Amino acid sequence: MDVHVRLTGRGDLSEQIFRQMLDAILDGRLRAGDRLPPTRELAARLAVSRNTVGVAYERLAAEGVIEGRVGDGSYVTTEALARRHGRRAPAGVVSPRPVWRTLPPIVPGAPAGTRYNFGVGTPDHTLFPLTVWRRLVAAELRTSAEALASYAHPAGHPGLRAAIARHIGVSRAVRTSADDVVVTSGAQQAFDLVARLLVGEGTRVAVEEPGYSRARGAFRAHGARVVGVPVDDEGLVVDALPRDARVVYTTPSHQFPTGVVMSLRRRTALLDWADRHGAVVVEDDYDTEFRFGGRPLDPVQSLDRTGRVIYVGSFSKVLLPALRLGLLVAPASLQPALHAARQLADWHGEVTSQAALARFIDGGGLARHIRLVTKAYGERYARIVAGLHDRLGRWLQPVPSAAGMHVAAVRVSGRRLDTAAVVREAGRRGVHVHALADFHAGAPRHDGLVLGFGGMPLADIDEGLTLLAKACAVSAAGTW
Repeated sequence: MDVHVRLTGRGDLSEQIFRQMLDAILDGRLRAGDRLPPTRELAARLAVSRNTVGVAYERLAAEGVIEGRVGDGSYVTTEALARRHGRRAPAGVVSPRPVWRTLPPIVPGAPAGTRYNFGVGTPDHTLFPLTVWRRLVAAELRTSAEALASYAHPAGHPGLRAAIARHIGVSRAVRTSADDVVVTSGAQQAFDLVARLLVGEGTRVAVEEPGYSRARGAFRAHGARVVGVPVDDEGLVVDALPRDARVVYTTPSHQFPTGVVMSLRRRTALLDWADRHGAVVVEDDYDTEFRFGGRPLDPVQSLDRTGRVIYVGSFSKVLLPALRLGLLVAPASLQPALHAARQLADWHGEVTSQAALARFIDGGGLARHIRLVTKAYGERYARIVAGLHDRLGRWLQPVPSAAGMHVAAVRVSGRRLDTAAVVREAGRRGVHVHALADFHAGAPRHDGLVLGFGGMPLADIDEGLTLLAKACAVSAAGTW
C-alpha cells in the first residue's frame, strides 16, 4: 500500500520516515494486515538510500507495530490495534450559518437493542430481487464502458427518464414525458433542487403540520420562512394557507404521517389557491405504489392545467434506500434551471444504477416487485390494525389508510396517555416506535403513535404490539 511520507530539511531522514509511518499506523490509516511498501521501492520514491528506510522499518518492528515476513515483506501487526489512538482534524473556528445549528440531527435506523422495529420509512430488504438486480447491473457494466468514460446529462439516463414517464403515467396517471423528468438521488435531492430554484432568504414556504421534517429542513436550509399548515380528515387545510406563501409542500395521496388522503374537492381548491397567489405546489408521492384498499385519486399534478405543480417520487422505499434513486417531474418552464442546478450540485447521478433501473422497469420487473411487496404490506397493515383494536384499543384508534408503509394511531378521546413515555418504555422492551408528536415542528395538534411495517416481519407483529400495549399500560398508569 502506498503511504504518503514527506521529508523536510536535511535532518534525520530515517527518524522522519519512522515517525510518519508510526502515526499512520496508530491513527488507523494503516490497518492490521496492510503491507508496507518494500524498502527499495520507498527509498526510490523518496530519493534516499535503502538503508535509511531499512533503519526506520527496524524501529517500527522493535515497537511491535510491524512484522517482517521472509520473502513477503513487512506488515502491520494486530498488536498495533491496542495502541491506536486515532486522529481528528482541528476543531476549527469556522461556524455554519445559524440555521444549520437548529436543524434536527439525522439518526438513521432503529436504536441498538431493537427487536421489533415499527420505524417509519424502512422497506423490507428481504423482498428486494437482489439476484435480478445484480444481473442487470453486471449487464450494464459489460456494455456501457464508453458511457462510463464521460459525464452524463444532469437530468439523468435517457432510458430511465423515458421508463419513469411511462411507469408513473400508467400507474399514477401523471401527465408527463421523458423531457419533463429529472432523475435525482432520492426524493431528498429533489426537495433541495426545488429549494435552490424557488427559495430565497425569507421566502414563505407552507408545509403540512404534522409533516415530513426532511422536506421542511431542505427549505429552511435555503433561507425559507417555513410555516406549518394544519391537516384534517381531507388533508391539507387550504383555507389556512398564508397568503404570502410561494411554495406549498404536500403529501396528498398518503399524508405523512397521518395517512389521510386529500379529497378531490381539497385538491381542486389547492390548485385554485396556487393560481390566485402565484404559488408552486410540491407534491410528494412517496409511497402510494403500495395500495391495498380504496380507489386511488388522481395526483394533483394530473389536475394541474397551468404548470404550477412539481411532482416528486422516490424509489428508495419501493426498492432500497441505499440505491438513492428518485424522480422529479416539473413544468417545462423550470427544466433548464433544474438541469443547471443539478449540474452544479453533483453534475449527475450514478449512471450504471440508473440504466439498470431502466431495464428493470421496461422488463416488467418493477411492476412484479410492487405487486409482491403490496401483498406483503397489505397483510402487515391488516395485522397491525387488528392488533391495535384488540390490544391497544383502550388508548389508541388507527387512522384509516389505503396505502403506504405505516399507519397512524391517534389517542382515544378522553384517555390520557403520555406518548413520549410510551416510546421510551417501549424502547426499554426492545420495541422501536414513533410518537405522532415527533412529526410536528411546533406544539403538537395530534397525539398518538406512528407504526411502520415495511421492516417488520408479519410473524413479529403480534408480539411487538403486545409489548407496546404493556408500555401503554405502564405509561397510562403513571398519568392518571
